[in-house]
Amino acid sequence: MKTSRREIAVALHDVEPATFERCALIRDWLDDHGIGRVTLLVVPAPDLHPISDRSQELVAWLDERRRAGDAIAQHGLRDRCSRPAGMAARAGLPGARRPDAEFAGLDPAETRRAVDAGWRILRLAGLEPQGFVAPAYAYTPALHLTLAARFRWWAGQTRLYCAGGPAQGTVVGPALGLGERSVAQRLTGPWLIRARAACAGRVLRLDVAPRDLEQPRRVGALEAVLAGARGRVPVTLDEVAAA
Repeated sequence: MKTSRREIAVALHDVEPATFERCALIRDWLDDHGIGRVTLLVVPAPDLHPISDRSQELVAWLDERRRAGDAIAQHGLRDRCSRPAGMAARAGLPGARRPDAEFAGLDPAETRRAVDAGWRILRLAGLEPQGFVAPAYAYTPALHLTLAARFRWWAGQTRLYCAGGPAQGTVVGPALGLGERSVAQRLTGPWLIRARAACAGRVLRLDVAPRDLEQPRRVGALEAVLAGARGRVPVTLDEVAAA
C-alpha cells in the first residue's frame, strides 16, 4: 500500500561478534534520537565461524531487538572478498576494489553456496532473515538470481528489489553513509551527507557502521541528519519492501 508519509530507514551494517559492543551502543544512541525501528545487517559467519558459536550473547540481543520491532537482514556470509581485488576489478564489478565486496568474482555456484550457508546459519540461530544487503552493495547477475529464490527483498545502493518484482528494482533513494576511503572523501563526507539528507525524498535511507563511532566528525554529521529527520517515521527495510 502506497503512502505519502515521510520515513527514515536506518540500516546498521557489519553486525557480528567483533562489533557487538559498538553495535549495541549505536542502537541505544539511535533510540535516544527517536529511531525506534532499525534494520540490523548481520554477518552470519565472520572468518567462517557461525555467530552462534562465537557469541550467544549477540544472538540473544538480536532476538530481543527483533521482538522490539527491528528487522534482521543477511549481510553476505563473511563480509570479506575471498578473491584478489584485481581479479574482480578487471571484471568491472561494482565495488570490486573494496575488500568487503564479498561476491565480486564468485561464480554462480559459489554465490549460491555462500548465500545459502549464511541463511542456514541465521535460521538455525532462530534469526531467519526476510531480506539481504550485499557487502559494499556489490551485486552480480548471479547474486540477483540467487536472492530472488531465497529472500523477499534485497537492497542496493539506490534501489530495492523484491522477489517477483521488476528485474531492475524500484528506486527508493540513495543509501547515505560515511564509508568514504580517500582523504578528500573523509573531509567532505560529513558535509555531503547532511546536504543530501536535506534533499531526500519520501524515504530517507541512512547507513550507520560500527567504525562511525571512531570519528567525532562522523558522529556529529549523523546527529545532524537525525535531528533534521525529526518528524519522519522510522521504518525497517522489511516495511519499505512491503509498501
